Parts: sequence; C-alpha cells; structure tokens
Amino acid sequence: MTLIKGTFQLVGASPDGDSVRFYPDDPEATKKAGLKVRLNSRGGMQLRLDAIDALETHYRPHGGPMLHQPVALGTAAADRLVAVLGFTDVLRADDGKVKSATPDKVTGHILTRFADKYGRAVAFAFPGQRPGRSVDGSLVHLDVKQLKNSVNFRMITEGLAYPTFYSLLYPDLRQSLSDAAVAARKSGSGVWASDVTTSGFKLSNRAQLSDDLVLLPKLFRRLADYLVLDETGGASLSGFAHFLDTRNDRLFTVPGGHATELSTLVEVKRQSVKLTVPPEQIVFIEA
Repeated sequence: MTLIKGTFQLVGASPDGDSVRFYPDDPEATKKAGLKVRLNSRGGMQLRLDAIDALETHYRPHGGPMLHQPVALGTAAADRLVAVLGFTDVLRADDGKVKSATPDKVTGHILTRFADKYGRAVAFAFPGQRPGRSVDGSLVHLDVKQLKNSVNFRMITEGLAYPTFYSLLYPDLRQSLSDAAVAARKSGSGVWASDVTTSGFKLSNRAQLSDDLVLLPKLFRRLADYLVLDETGGASLSGFAHFLDTRNDRLFTVPGGHATELSTLVEVKRQSVKLTVPPEQIVFIEA
C-alpha cells in the first residue's frame, strides 16, 4: 500500500465515524501514486476509512431530505474518531461542520491503494508518524499487527462501526477485522447493544429509521433510497425486494465464497426486514 504522510484537519469539514479530511505533506502525493483522488483547493482529500461503516450522521437520498440514523450512536462514533486522531474541544455548527478544534491539525499518515468512484481515498488511517524509516510515497506492507494501530481497527473493536468489507481488502486484514467485530458484538459494545440487522425489524413509519432502528448503514441507505421514491411519505415495503434487485450490489460470502447480490441476502416479509447473513461474512465487489 502507498504510504502518504500529512495532517488531519477538521475545521470546515463534517467528519463522521468513518470519514475525515486529510492533507498530504506532498501536494503531488496522490498523483505520483496514480490515485484518482479528488482534492480541494487547499490540497485536502476526503478519506473513506476502509472496512468500516459507521451510522449515518448526514445522508441525502437522491431527491430527498437530509437523513440520519439514531443520533446518539452516530455522534459517539464521530466524536470517538476525532478523539483517537488526537483532537479535543471539537466545536460543531448545527449542520455538523466543525467550527474549531484543538489543535488545528494533527500529524498522521494513511495507507491506501485506490480511490472510490467518488474520488475518496480508501485508506487505513493512523495518528502520528509511521514507525521506522519508510519514505513518504513509498510502498509498504500492512500486516495484522500494524493494522491494530489504525483508527479503522479501533472503531471496530469499540463497536462504533460495522464491518463492511470490499473485495480489494486483503484477506488476512479482513479476517482480523472480522474477529474484532464478532468480539464487539458478543460484548454488546456500541451499536451491537441495539442492533437489529440480523434479528430483523418491522417498519411502521419512516421516523423509525432516523430515531430508533440501529442497523447496518448500507441497509439503511437502501431503505432510504427506496422510501424517497414514494412522494406520499408512506413506509410501505411492498416493492423493496424488487428495488434491491435493481441495484448493483454484487458480493460474495465468506467463507463459502457464494457469489450473489445483496437482494438475495435481505429477507422482506410484508413490513419486516432482516439481513440473513452477518455483515462480517459479506464481501462487496467494488463498483
């Protein structure tokens, strides 16, 4: 993976539990690495933290209003992420944007191999300097021992983010993260104390998604995308299974290696929904 050194910065951005703004020391770092990362006018990039998905604090389905998942857990994840990076006294505006933080910037580094379709670097993030003498921009090997120092791993172990794996993640790293997620679920940490992803839930109204139901964010997003198509404001799931079938959510399951789509793993019975496979056993294929 490519090592990129720089600083994490919060002011003006809206970091949540799985994304944060990062500014490389070398403005040409991503270009030299052949990564199609979108940079702002000051050279900052938005990171998508690999292998994790925290509750949505601000999600807007196409043509719909801004939505969120249960606020307390979403806020806890966002607060913990910036705290692990080394920030304190983070003050946000009502829209979630950071107005001030101490310090203004924190030294750190990321390990990345690619950018997603939105131009975000998919990365493992670390506070502080990388141990050893690795040169900025060099290719380095990320092993399981080093993985455990990442913010990504910390969010999984504390139960503040769901495991959400994609096919470009190395199998040994995925297994370590999976084991950590299972342990967090068994202990009832964070989201797992209230999670209904695999136990199932009955949807009576849209407000439940924002206020009550703690579930895998990808499933939340698919429900939000589907419900916004009904301009009446209803919550009928009569067409949700078909809607999922129209999405390109290709995946395979582990350890079985069954290639399929998300629609086959989501059980919809009238107004009840559940994921039939634990999240850590699903590996999505990058679009």
